[in-house]
Amino acid sequence: MNDVLTESRPIRLKGRSFLALALTPELPLEDWLTRLDDLASRSAGFFLRRPVVLDVDGLEIDRSQLRELVDQLGKRNVRIMGIEGARQSLLGADLPPAMNDGRPAADFEAKMAEQAEKAEVPGAETEAVITAEPLAAKATPSIVVTQPVRSGQSLFFPEGDVTIIGSVASGAEVVAGGSIHIYGALRGRAMAGTTGNVSARIFCRKLEAELIAIDGFYKTADDMEQHLRGKSVQIWLDGEALKAGTLG
Repeated sequence: MNDVLTESRPIRLKGRSFLALALTPELPLEDWLTRLDDLASRSAGFFLRRPVVLDVDGLEIDRSQLRELVDQLGKRNVRIMGIEGARQSLLGADLPPAMNDGRPAADFEAKMAEQAEKAEVPGAETEAVITAEPLAAKATPSIVVTQPVRSGQSLFFPEGDVTIIGSVASGAEVVAGGSIHIYGALRGRAMAGTTGNVSARIFCRKLEAELIAIDGFYKTADDMEQHLRGKSVQIWLDGEALKAGTLG
C-alpha cells in the first residue's frame, strides 16, 4: 500500500480565470428580490447555468441575513460561486467562499471557438460560448464576428467593442466591455459597458431584443418603447436611465 501511494502521480492544480455575473443586492432585501424575480420572469433563462458572484460591499447586513439571502437566491436557481466584499465575520463553512479583487477580466484570453455545430449532438441542448481574437492592437480593442449568434450561444468580449455582421437570435446573448454593433436583428440579449464603461452604446438594424443593458442598467422587452421595435436604433445610458432613438 505504501508503495502504491509513493508511486502515484501527484494531483495537478491549475489556476483559471472565469467570467461571472456580479449581483449587488440593495436594502431592503425583500424589495430587491422582488425586482430580481421580475427580471427573471421577463428574461427567461437569464440566470440558467450562469456563475454568479454576490457583491455585498458596503451592505449593512448580518450573518443570518446573508445566509438567508444566499438561500433565497438558491431557491431561484441563482448559483452563488463566491461572495465579494464581505467582512470575515459574516462568512462561514455554510456559505460560499470569499472572493477578493475581482477585476473585469483583465487577464481574459479570447480565442476563436470552433463553430458550435461541430460539437452539437442531435436532440441535445447545448450552450456554446463564442469568443474571438481581437483585431490588431489599438487603444480600444474590438472584434468583428462574421457569423450570426445563434440561440443558446454566448459571445463574451470584456476588452472592448463587438461588431456582429448578422443577427443575434432569441436565446443568444452578447456581452461586451465596450459598445455593441449588430448589423442585423437583435432578438436575444445585449449587454454593453460591462466593465464600467458608461459611454458604451448598443446599435442594431432591427430591435426585437429580450433584454438590453449598459453598465448594469437594463430593460427587458416589456420595458422597451414599443414604437421602436423592429426599427434601427441606438441605445445609450443617461445617468441611470437607458435611452433609445432611431438611426437615420
